[in-house]
Amino acid sequence: MTTGDKQDGGGHAARRNAVDVQVGERLRQRRMLLGLSQEKLAASIGLTFQQIQKYERGANRIGAGRLYDLSRRLDVPIGYFFAGLGPERPVPADRSAPIDPPPQHRRESADLIRAYYRIEDPKMRACMVELCRAMARAARPSRSPDGLVLT
Repeated sequence: MTTGDKQDGGGHAARRNAVDVQVGERLRQRRMLLGLSQEKLAASIGLTFQQIQKYERGANRIGAGRLYDLSRRLDVPIGYFFAGLGPERPVPADRSAPIDPPPQHRRESADLIRAYYRIEDPKMRACMVELCRAMARAARPSRSPDGLVLT
């Protein structure tokens, strides 16, 4: 199962493996959630930031020992990187086309979560959750019982 072309070290076309791409996406998601730069994460485990970039794109496969190091540094079990794999994960018909990340993997989601947890007052956090829910309801078009969109 592959998700797109890349060049190997010898200039030959190679294929990215969907599992490597998934592991890279989860690595990026967790790194961003913790507010770590690629440089800081790389330095903490003895790599260059370019290597982290390649891992996150799924261009390079992460070995077992390195995955163990990353899981310890990011404070997640190794299984975290494989969550969501299985037959239900869609593979695009055009395997070279980029896959849009789900909302929980986007940068603004991680930014929102970090900002939320910086609010120390529990009442203020509850207000923020309610505000987000109200905004989501307002952004969703109203529907009549027969399914028609009401304006």
